[in-house]
Amino acid sequence: MSFRIRVFSLILLVAVAATAATAWLTLRQAAGQLRESAAADRQSVARITEELRAYGATHGTWEGVAGTVRELSAATGQRIRISTAGQGQIADSDPLLGRDPRPGGTAAPLLVDPRPTLDLPESFVPGALAKVTSLMIHDYGAGVTYAACLTRAGHAVTVERGKYGVPVFGDGGKTAGAGGGSASCARAGEPSPAVQRAHHAATAVCPPGEVTALHRCLQRVFTERTAAVGPQPLTVRLGAVDDAGQTLAVGPTVVVAAGVAAAALACALLLSRAVLRPVRALTAASQGLGEGDLGRRVPASGRDEIAELGRSFNRMAGSLQDSEERQRRLVGDIAHELRTPLANLRGYLEALQDGVVEADAELFDSLHEEVLLQQRIVDDLQDLALAEAGALTYHRRTLDARELVEACGTAHSARAAAAGVALDVVGAGPGTVPLYGDPDRLRQALGNLVGNAIRHTAPGGGVRLELAGSDELVRIAVRDTGSGIPAADLPHLFDRFWRADAARGRATGGSGLGLSIARQIVADHGGAVEVTSEVGVGSVFTVVLPAPNAEPSVRER
Repeated sequence: MSFRIRVFSLILLVAVAATAATAWLTLRQAAGQLRESAAADRQSVARITEELRAYGATHGTWEGVAGTVRELSAATGQRIRISTAGQGQIADSDPLLGRDPRPGGTAAPLLVDPRPTLDLPESFVPGALAKVTSLMIHDYGAGVTYAACLTRAGHAVTVERGKYGVPVFGDGGKTAGAGGGSASCARAGEPSPAVQRAHHAATAVCPPGEVTALHRCLQRVFTERTAAVGPQPLTVRLGAVDDAGQTLAVGPTVVVAAGVAAAALACALLLSRAVLRPVRALTAASQGLGEGDLGRRVPASGRDEIAELGRSFNRMAGSLQDSEERQRRLVGDIAHELRTPLANLRGYLEALQDGVVEADAELFDSLHEEVLLQQRIVDDLQDLALAEAGALTYHRRTLDARELVEACGTAHSARAAAAGVALDVVGAGPGTVPLYGDPDRLRQALGNLVGNAIRHTAPGGGVRLELAGSDELVRIAVRDTGSGIPAADLPHLFDRFWRADAARGRATGGSGLGLSIARQIVADHGGAVEVTSEVGVGSVFTVVLPAPNAEPSVRER
């Protein structure tokens, strides 16, 4: 798998895991805390309404309720505002707790009615029910009036459940530190006849009939007749627009985040180990390579970019080692090629100096030929070095490949005749085969190939120059009927100073640089030299060059 894909997959895995863990934790925590918050809110609302209702039912008035509002707000964290239809706003928890009043929340207001519900017995006849109702109206009015007086006087109020659900109020004594007047609060006595008649008249609006309907009607009358003396229903508004509400607990979030971070760190360590181990091996191998240890290699397995980098390094190291080995062989070959003729020259010169050999024209011709041979080797080496370095000078122009082949055949005809080898030129008839290049250098490359063919062809054999051209390629083949080259030797043909027959010397084998120079010149012209050979039959060296009008893709090939 590609290293890039592995890194991307790892990062994607960590991101997905982190997102999923965070989402799961957030949803789970939010759902749980929403449930807890809803339950707590319900409990807070129930506590607030119940304690406010109890205060009103106990004290018979809303006076002094501010202290209860302050305590409830501090205990529940709710902003509480209470009001009645007749009195307006009674208390606000923000000023009571030393805060600036805030805009109210959007929750619907709650209604708290502290007045009792009349519990009439079902066994009474309608007349008795009306009488009981009128009596309870008087008793409750007198009781709440008494309880309100006790509250104003700073006395504690006790409440007990009386008959028919109407509370009975009592004096619990003056509370410590309470203000208020010292006047005593008297209990009301029995209702006067006028009051009794008024109550009876009020209950008379409920006609006898079905018991449940009668009970509802009497309850309505009780509520209406006690509204003027009892505490009015209380409107309670909770909350403010800027309430922070509950926040998510950070503990589980920190634990999950730490777990995800640890997983990401572990994955990063594994990834860095997988990356740095081959990088360290490459670093050590490159340092060894820089210090001259050309045999250093790195293990390269797999199909990702790191493995490909290791294989590229090994190829580079192998190429450097091969280049170093070729350079050593080149130095050895040059020394070998120059040692023998220079030794011969030195021997003859010392013999002439000592008078051992007579100086005649034949000896001077031999020495001059030997010097020319050494000069040719040096010139070939210089040409090859310049060509491989890209510094060989070319004078390119459009030329006719037919004239190039004919000129090469003419130049080597005398040498072929002297060797007893027939030299023929085929395919160079009328017409023009255009070619773009340096005619002198191309003639030099072809001359090296033709000279090599003549040198390896026995007397009576033949060498043939064949020309074939198309719109894309120009092919010039040098075909001989020599001894041929074994298949194992073909990869070494263009190596410097290499000879298929190690026993051949410069007298029959040349300098050993001609094929290398020919291949380099052809390569500089965008072409290649192809070789086929069969032992006992002969060899074919084919120069393939792009035509001037060839497509760029053909030139690249």
